[in-house]
Amino acid sequence: MPFLFHPFRASRWIKLGAVCLFLGGGTPTAAIHWALSILPGEIGLADFSLRIRSVLIEHRGLAVVAFVLGLGFLLALLYMRSVLRFVLVDAVVRQEVSVRRAWRSLRRFGQSYFLWLAGTLALLGGGLTALVILMFPYLRSVRSAGAHKLAASLLLMAILASIVLIGLMVGLLIALTDDLVVPIVYAERSSLPAAWRKVGKQMRTDPTAFLLYIALRLVISVAVSVAILVFLFPVLVSLFSGVVIVAALVVIGLRLMGFAWVWNSVTILLGTSTLALLTGLLFILLSMVGMPGQVFIQDYGVRFIGSRFPALKSLCRPPAVPGPHP
Repeated sequence: MPFLFHPFRASRWIKLGAVCLFLGGGTPTAAIHWALSILPGEIGLADFSLRIRSVLIEHRGLAVVAFVLGLGFLLALLYMRSVLRFVLVDAVVRQEVSVRRAWRSLRRFGQSYFLWLAGTLALLGGGLTALVILMFPYLRSVRSAGAHKLAASLLLMAILASIVLIGLMVGLLIALTDDLVVPIVYAERSSLPAAWRKVGKQMRTDPTAFLLYIALRLVISVAVSVAILVFLFPVLVSLFSGVVIVAALVVIGLRLMGFAWVWNSVTILLGTSTLALLTGLLFILLSMVGMPGQVFIQDYGVRFIGSRFPALKSLCRPPAVPGPHP
């Protein structure tokens, strides 16, 4: 990914950071989960989340609206992710970033990827739900027997292991689609199933090379994620500490003026706005820090699969040679 640094352009980093912000997975995934897991505890919004939960329980219509809006939001993010994956591949192949042009020319391929991805995740969710529903009566019957607690525990562990294994397989399938299949669709302007058939044929022809690629890809992802966490830890600690200090000063100031902080419509709106602002800043930070890792992994996948498909190899521009620039 030399084009990130030779020459260095802030506009290029901002554009790629915005693209990687919507891609989600990749190297900053562990950092996102870790940062979000400590977010509520650090800023003391447990009461706020409980209040929202109680309101949704009391008003089922509001809960349905919230579910529909949440589902629509997730589908919108999934759509953005699908199209922007092709935008990232375009940037890696051309060694330049043109989000608007790539979005217009590659949107239809991103839409087909979105349908495939949404169908895969829906099938996964439905299958896991059906598995739990089908196995629940057996768990209850084994548990009610009393003398077979070990059997019930083993059955439960088998179900959990199956869910984890299926999730890992689907995650690997999506990662290989992002890394290897999407570049083939981009280069040959083919459909996703056709590209998968070609990649699958290559996997059967040379399984050792693809297994080595998967292993190296996993090692690189873990290494970059660890590096991101090490870099983010002092930054996030400072950020959350500042938020806690500001919140404490606000509460103390209100008490000195004779007021007490209580959760009402105004404070809930204020808390929601603050949480949204803090979460937005967090995701922007994560996207900018994790962007080079995502670009590197995408470039690795493009170069790997491009060596086996002439149509993609012919499109790839050679990396820029470091040197003096006028």
